[in-house]
Amino acid sequence: MFGLEISKVTKAFGAHLAVDDVSLSIPQGEFVCFLGPSGCGKTTLMRMIAGLEQPGEGSIALNGRDITRQPANVRKFGMVFQSLALFPHLSVGENVAFSLRLQGQDARQRKARVDELLTLVRLPGMEKRAVSQLSGGQRQRVAIARALAQEPPIFLLDEPFSALDAKLREEMQIELRLLQKRLQITTILVTHDQREAMSMADSIAVMGDGKIQQYGSPLSIYRAPANTFVANFIGLSNLLPVEVLDHETVRFGANILKVAPMTQPTSARGLATLSIRPEDIQLTAANGAGDNTVSGRITFIRDMGSSVEVHLDCDGRDVLSVVQPRDWMGAGTGDIAHLRLPQNQCRVLAA
Repeated sequence: MFGLEISKVTKAFGAHLAVDDVSLSIPQGEFVCFLGPSGCGKTTLMRMIAGLEQPGEGSIALNGRDITRQPANVRKFGMVFQSLALFPHLSVGENVAFSLRLQGQDARQRKARVDELLTLVRLPGMEKRAVSQLSGGQRQRVAIARALAQEPPIFLLDEPFSALDAKLREEMQIELRLLQKRLQITTILVTHDQREAMSMADSIAVMGDGKIQQYGSPLSIYRAPANTFVANFIGLSNLLPVEVLDHETVRFGANILKVAPMTQPTSARGLATLSIRPEDIQLTAANGAGDNTVSGRITFIRDMGSSVEVHLDCDGRDVLSVVQPRDWMGAGTGDIAHLRLPQNQCRVLAA
């Protein structure tokens, strides 16, 4: 199936390499998030897709047609900026119809399309309202309607929810995802919010230092991070220094642990990093028999209501366990607890 093909794209600003040899295939109708910290290259990559920046090297193709040097206005991609960039002197309807008027559509065609789009984004009958009279969520919907006016082949969003409060932000995330599924439009969302990416995307491209560190489904990236950067950035993760003994055995302090089977080059003997999610660590007061049990002293407890966060000192390393209230053993700071690390949740990472 044709879609968006990004091949060996590089972009430098002076001596700074913003995007470094990035290749990516996005199938038609997919919702993809570019996720990463500030300065990782995600917005620059999106701007090259939009035609607002030109790659120094590499190519971009849509449905098999090279668009690398095609101007942004010819691509006609829909785009919602972080600032929304609505025209304050135009009404809601005039904002939505702006690109249609530039195309030369007559007033009746424009009105029909505006009515259709405002109904789609749940703002029917508000075409004469001034932008200044709208709430943050309503302005967001107007920006989305305007971007969709020309039925774009690609829909691009650059941190569009950053100015919204937490509750409205989550509501808009759900609305946008439902709308994208309904329209089946290829969508790329740039964000630094891992929760946003995990809850919305079909696939996530985790970016760092101008490269794609890992690309895959949200669950695969969370459960099997490719390296320490991804493990650190996606969710909470315990990263513990270990010595590799063989392809599924490591030493952590004085403890021998079984881990998920490793592949080359990670399985080479020597120092490495073990990753395990806090919610996968099982806490008990008694040291039960069996492999993969480590002892630690509780240093801090935080009851979050829906979960209990427990910090422990294990061989001089801070280890975090997150347990459900019903599973919490009720220990206190300074008590010794025993941590069971399930083998299939222990992963040795590449650097």
